[in-house]
Amino acid sequence: MTMPFPRLTALTLLGLAALLPAAPVLAQSGHDHAGHAAGPMAAGPIMAMQAWARPTTSQAKAGGVFITLHNTGADADTLTAAAAPAVAERTELHTHVMDGGVARMRPVEGGIEIPAGQAVALQPGGLHIMLMGLKAPLKPGDRFPLTLTFAKAGTSQVEVEVLPPGKEPAQAATGMGHSH
Repeated sequence: MTMPFPRLTALTLLGLAALLPAAPVLAQSGHDHAGHAAGPMAAGPIMAMQAWARPTTSQAKAGGVFITLHNTGADADTLTAAAAPAVAERTELHTHVMDGGVARMRPVEGGIEIPAGQAVALQPGGLHIMLMGLKAPLKPGDRFPLTLTFAKAGTSQVEVEVLPPGKEPAQAATGMGHSH
C-alpha cells in the first residue's frame, strides 16, 4: 500500500522557506574519509570550516583551537568572543607577536576582523582561539562544542575535533594567520 504525498512545487518550497526564522543558522560539520574536520558551518554570511584542536598532555592547562572563517557577505564582521565551557574555564582570542626576538601569544584586542568576501585562517603560529584552564586533556578523536560570537552575525556553535598529530588540515601547515 502506498501513501499519497502532496506534490511540492517550487512556489510551495519558497513559501515554506519564508517561514524559517531569520536568525543565524548553524549547519553541522561533516568529516572527510581521512577523519579530518570538514564541511562548512554557517552563521549568517560567516562560514566556519575545519574547526580542530591539537591533543594536549595531562599536565597542560591550555590548548588551541584552529578554524577558517570565510565571510560571504557584503560587509566586514568581527569574531568578538569564543567559549567552550565543556572543556575550558575560559577562552580567549589570541595571536602571536614578536617580543625581543621571541614569539609570544597575546590576547587580540577588539576581536578578529573578517573582511567582506575574504577568509581568515586561525591556525598555529598566528591567530587562534586559546582554551585556558582545561578541565581534562584533549585527546585525539574527542569532539566538543565551541560557541563563536560575531559582532553582526550573532552567536553560533561549531563542533571542534581533536586531531592526532600529522592529521591537521592542509592550510595549518602554512603558519599564516590571515588567508589570501
